[in-house]
Amino acid sequence: MIVALEEAKYKLIGMRDSIKDLGSAIRVDDLRAEIPELEKKTLDADFWSNQENSSKILQAIKQKKDKVAEYEALVAKLEDAITLAEMAIEENDEGSVAEVENELKEIVETEDTMRNEILLSGEYDHNNAIVSFHPGAGGTEAMDWALMLYRMITRWAERHKFKVKLTDWLDGEEAGLKSATIMVIGENAYGYLKSEHGVHRLVRVSPFDSSGRRHTSFASIEVMPEFDKLDDIVIREEDYDFMPYHSSGAGGQNVNKVSSAVRIYHKPTGIVVTCQTERSQLQNKETAMRQLKAKLMEIKIRERLDTIDQVRGVKTNIEWGNQIRSYVFMPYTLAKDTRTGYEDPNIISVMDGGIDGFINAYLKMIAKDNAEAQNKE
Repeated sequence: MIVALEEAKYKLIGMRDSIKDLGSAIRVDDLRAEIPELEKKTLDADFWSNQENSSKILQAIKQKKDKVAEYEALVAKLEDAITLAEMAIEENDEGSVAEVENELKEIVETEDTMRNEILLSGEYDHNNAIVSFHPGAGGTEAMDWALMLYRMITRWAERHKFKVKLTDWLDGEEAGLKSATIMVIGENAYGYLKSEHGVHRLVRVSPFDSSGRRHTSFASIEVMPEFDKLDDIVIREEDYDFMPYHSSGAGGQNVNKVSSAVRIYHKPTGIVVTCQTERSQLQNKETAMRQLKAKLMEIKIRERLDTIDQVRGVKTNIEWGNQIRSYVFMPYTLAKDTRTGYEDPNIISVMDGGIDGFINAYLKMIAKDNAEAQNKE
């Protein structure tokens, strides 16, 4: 056991240089210097005259302070862990082995996450994320699977201190959900969650099958950024149908009382957006229209189109052959990403929001692909 403590101490001490290098990579000294300069601007007499500009400055101050605090907390955690290991070795305290090894694991994971934040260089990576869940082939089992994915993403967001706002929910007929949409609010939400966009495959013994047979089910997660500027996207009235309906399921306080929920069908693309969680029909319509504009903008950017009018619907079937990740509960337990090859046998942890390994592997793959593309040019 003392050997294990010595090994953990050696690894912890070895991380000092790595974390110092991380500080240089995130420009922690520059961030410390930039914070007081920005704070000086808040003292200007006309600071609050421009609400949009003042909000951006205040947000920048918070983000920089949070980044510095996160780094300083990591440094402090490392030194505390080294001290703990040294004391345990000195006192021959075998009971501290698990605690020291757990501290080492958490420090490694935190450093890895902070390094991956550097990879979030996409134009919209820092934006909030709009995440939608849809069951595919598999009936009730697929609807339950969509609900499990909903919980997986929301648990991940809660772990990382993101705010989650439910904008739409439609219950499944027997269990699970038919559809749901959430807004994940916080810095880099889209940059991280874009890795989850696609079809997810489940293999398990279905609790809805009295014969106890193994089932394969599919559900999709759609992830897109919340765009800051959507005012220049014009959607003509003749291009969409607006349909109010009664709220249901997990939606707001007006459930089944008034037709406050709204559904918008965009004719040229076939895109359907709904919202039922705001207080009024007008607010629901505004939220739904923003979601529709965001979907059109995302397609326009992805397809590199010149105008919104060129956007046409492209639908991926939620079924075998299109999955980005498989989750197997039976006959063994394993979650494996088909794009990166990353896998995790702790399926319970994954379903409880432990998807950082998949996210980090995806970000590294994208960074590598981008670097190779640049070298070819």
